[in-house]
Amino acid sequence: MSHGQPYEAHRRPLREPDWTRFPGWRDVTAAQWRDAQWQRAHCVKNPGQLRALLGDLVDERFYADLVADQRTTATMSMLLPPQMINTMVPDDQVSTEAFYADPIRRYMLPVASDRHPEWPSHPYATRDSLHEHDMWVAEGLTHRYPTKVLAELLSTCPQYCGHCTRMDLVGNSTPAVPKLKLAGKPTERYDAHIAYLRDHPGVRDVVVSGGDVANVPWPHLESYLLRLLDTETVRDIRLATKALMGLPQHWLQPRVVEGLERVAGTARRRGVNLAIHTHVNHVQSVTPLVAEAAQTALAVGVRDVRNQGVLLRGVNDTADDLLALCFALQGEANILPYYFYLCDMIPNAEHWRLPVWRAQQLQHEIMGWLPGYATPRIVCDVPFVGKRWVHMVAEYDREHGISYWTKNYRTTLEADEPEVLSRRFPYYDPIDTLPGSGQRWWSKQRATSSA
Repeated sequence: MSHGQPYEAHRRPLREPDWTRFPGWRDVTAAQWRDAQWQRAHCVKNPGQLRALLGDLVDERFYADLVADQRTTATMSMLLPPQMINTMVPDDQVSTEAFYADPIRRYMLPVASDRHPEWPSHPYATRDSLHEHDMWVAEGLTHRYPTKVLAELLSTCPQYCGHCTRMDLVGNSTPAVPKLKLAGKPTERYDAHIAYLRDHPGVRDVVVSGGDVANVPWPHLESYLLRLLDTETVRDIRLATKALMGLPQHWLQPRVVEGLERVAGTARRRGVNLAIHTHVNHVQSVTPLVAEAAQTALAVGVRDVRNQGVLLRGVNDTADDLLALCFALQGEANILPYYFYLCDMIPNAEHWRLPVWRAQQLQHEIMGWLPGYATPRIVCDVPFVGKRWVHMVAEYDREHGISYWTKNYRTTLEADEPEVLSRRFPYYDPIDTLPGSGQRWWSKQRATSSA
C-alpha cells in the first residue's frame, strides 16, 4: 500500500480576488483599484462603513459583535485598506459564517466573540511586552541588541493589525487602550537618531519602522535613509512595511519606485545591505499586486524582500497553512520566508497565541519542504532576551506553561547587572492550552493576587 506525503506541494497561480463581489465596490474600476490614493481614501474605519461595503452579505449578528469589540476590548482601531479586505473570503461565497471563519478577518478585524471568555489576557501581558519604549535612547529609537537598533519614525500605519506588538504606541486610542504619543517634531526625532548612531559606532543594523514606513512622506523617508547611508558604521538597513502586502499600490507609485531606486543605488555603491521586511500571515494575502510590488523593489536594486509573519491560532497554525504561504511567497512573489514569531504577550491576545510546544511541532513539520535558505525560523521574542529559535528553550514546565530562556548579551537597561547572562527569563504559554491541572493552578494564582 502506498502512503502519500503529509503535504502536497504544487504551484497555485496567484489571483486578485474580484472586488466587485462586494456591493459597495460593484462599480470600482481596475484603474481605481490600482491607485494608491483611491485605496487610502476608501479604507474602512468603522462598522458603518463595513456595513455599507458588505451590505446584507453579512448579517447584523456580525456587525453587533464588531461594535461590542470596538467598544470594550479592541487594542487597535479599525483601519483596513480595500486591498486587505478584498483578501477576506476571496471566492464568491461571502456569508456570515464564511466571514467569521476567514483567517484574514480573524486577525485584521477581531470581534468580541473571538476573545477568550475566561482568559482574554495573560496575567503577565503588558502593553509594551518587549519593553521597547523602556529601551529608547532617543525618542522612537530602541537600542535592544548590541549591534542593532529599531527606529520608529512615526506611530501610524496604512492598516492596523489586531495583534500589533506596539499597540501601546501605534494607531488611535481605543476605549480599552489610551495610546502613547510621539511628542517631538519628526525632524528633531530624526536628528537625534542620526546623532546617536554616529556616537555609537558599534551599531551596524537599523530597522526603519514605526508604524509603517509607507506612511512617511517619501521625501522625508528618502532623506532619512540617505543620512543613514552617510553614516559609515551602518551596514544594514531594513525597511519595515506591512503595506507591501496591505497596500502594494503605495510601493508601485512611480515617485516611490524612482525614489527607492535612488536609495538602493546609493546603498549598493556604499556596500550597504538594503532590504524590505513585510508581514504576511496567510496565503490569501499573496496576490499578483503584492508580487508585482515585491518584484519591482528587487528590480530597482533592493537586495532582499523578506517576510516576518506571526503565528496566530485560527489563521496559520498548521503546517499546511505555513507551507502554502511560504511556497506562494518564495515561488510566486520572490519574497523570502524569514521568520514566524509567536504572538507577543499583549492584552486581549490570548485567543491568538500558541504555546511554545506547538511552535516547536510546526518548525519540525515544515523542515525539508523548502530550500534551506527559504525555510523560515519560528522564534519566540522573549522579554529582555530577544528572538530565540523555539528549540532553544533552556527549561520548559509544560504543565504550567512556563518556559525559561537564556541570553548572551546585555540590553541597554542591564549594563550594571553582572548576573544577567546567567539568569533564566520566563515566557508563558496561553493558559487555555494547558492541561486542567495547569489551568486550575493559574486560576488559584489569579484568586490569590486579587484577594
